[in-house]
Amino acid sequence: MKWLKDPSVLWSLILGADVLILDRLHKYLQVDVAGWMGGEHIPVTPFFDYVLVWNTGISYGLMSGVTPEMLLLIMGLAMVALGWWWVKETSLLTRIGIALAMGGAISNAIDRVVYGAVADFFHFYSGTWSFYVFNIADIAISAGVLLLVADVLRPRPATNPKS
Repeated sequence: MKWLKDPSVLWSLILGADVLILDRLHKYLQVDVAGWMGGEHIPVTPFFDYVLVWNTGISYGLMSGVTPEMLLLIMGLAMVALGWWWVKETSLLTRIGIALAMGGAISNAIDRVVYGAVADFFHFYSGTWSFYVFNIADIAISAGVLLLVADVLRPRPATNPKS
């Protein structure tokens, strides 16, 4: 249990839980309290709208034709793999990246169980160009992946193989 004393464990758990709580709270307020059902549209700026779109796929609508049970199975396997990586890892950057991705993915998985699809709200666009509609969990997943890529690409001290 030596790894429990590692500060990267605490910080990554806090950030992952924060993402999960913040995304759940946002969706609860919009869907369950405000009563949004889908199709609501509030123009905020000339390039950003606050909307509710239901995503039946994985990230950014990928795999939208797959059954909900299969999506949950795929996400469950991914969570197990990420959890195993998180436990084995010692780098703060990697642990935070994994925790952000897991916090967001767990919240989106909860959406699938509770609502039958993922609630997405943020839509950026310019002229005829339109970015995917996304949510707080998607931001955390993307940030987590960027941290994992940054950690993989960062220079490491050379190790001397034992002869």
